[in-house]
Parts: sequence; C-alpha cells; structure tokens
Amino acid sequence: MTAIRNVVLVHGGFVDGSGWQGVYDDLARDGFRIRIVQNPTLSLEGDVAATRRVLDALDGPAVLVGHSYGGVVISEAGSHPNVAALAYIAAFAPDKGESVNTLIADPPPGAPVPPILPPVNGFLFLDRDKFAASFAGDLPANQAAFMADAQVPWGVDALGGAVTEPAWRHRPSWYLVATEDRMIPPPAQRAMAERAGASVVEAIGSHAVYVSQPAAVANLIRQAAA
Repeated sequence: MTAIRNVVLVHGGFVDGSGWQGVYDDLARDGFRIRIVQNPTLSLEGDVAATRRVLDALDGPAVLVGHSYGGVVISEAGSHPNVAALAYIAAFAPDKGESVNTLIADPPPGAPVPPILPPVNGFLFLDRDKFAASFAGDLPANQAAFMADAQVPWGVDALGGAVTEPAWRHRPSWYLVATEDRMIPPPAQRAMAERAGASVVEAIGSHAVYVSQPAAVANLIRQAAA
C-alpha cells in the first residue's frame, strides 16, 4: 500500500491532457485518484495557476507529474503544500531563473533540432509533416498524425517564463529519460535529472513516451508515490 494516493498530471507544449489516458487507466486500476491539468499554455504564470487550482482541491498529498514543458510548470507549482513528490517525464527541469528558452539555447553538438515553425501572432506549432519523426516516432502513424493535427498552439510567453524557486530543491523527485527523444536530447535530460538529484529510470521511447509506454511512466509514478 502506497502512502500517496493522489496524482496530478501536467501536459507539455503542443499537446493537451488527453495523451495521459494510458497512464491514467494504469494508475486508476490501482486505486489512485488522478487529476489532469489542462494548461492554457499562454504563459507560465497561467499554467502554474491552473495547476495550483487542481492541487488546492485535493484532500491530501500528491505526486505532481510533468511531461516536457510540464516540467517547468511543476518546478514552479511544486512548492504547493499538497505536493509530496515530483515526477519528470522526458521533461525540462529548470533551475532558478531558467526557462524553456534558456534551456534550449545551447543544444548538445549533433542534437536534432525540433521542427518548430516561426511564431504566428505569438504562438508556435510544430511542422505537421515532421511531427511524427520528432515528437512521436514510436507511435502508430495514424495516432501521430492525429496528434499533429490536434496540436495546441504554444504561446511564446510560456517558453520565456522563468522559474523563481525550483520545487525539486525542496521535494524528492523522479525522472524518466526517453532514450530516443528528438525534442529534448537525452543527454540534456540526464543532466537536468542529475542536477535535480532525481531518481532516474530510462525507457526506450520517443518524446511521446508517456503515450507509447504508459506502463513505464505509471511505474515511475508508483515509485514516487511510495
């Protein structure tokens, strides 16, 4: 029996919370109470506020989970008193003063460049034709195509939102590295996890590892809950 029964899942950029379905189903079978935050992805402040509203409504401690940009959100929102542990899923884990923009400014040599199109009216999208290869390389073609066509516009202000005090300095954290990720280079994931002092698990998967390997993600969350 685990000590923590609440789980809050936070999605990243370009996608919504529906990608968590497999993780949700896996954890729900074990009796976890799961909530999914639907980030507006307009600004970091707005996404943190949305996450804190969900945390406010809980009846006890929770594992706060973030994928991709969701890692920035949980790093800022994770100081909430109802957060007992953090779990990063192929996610950014920024330090104080860092944002997505600063973390992607100096990619490792030879790292693939995400196919982010130039901003339009303050919003970003991934090139639809390159979405599957960069974001969802281990998903069926029809599922990757659906995700590409269902993209959520990602506000440039959200990418510039800087963390004030990273929650991983004050909460135990876990990190799942996606070894085939072509959005956040695996070496960068490992470096952020090490800096955060996180317990690390690696899974052979794309940036969409939370969709393609929900059992591996759910197992990491169980470790954090224990």
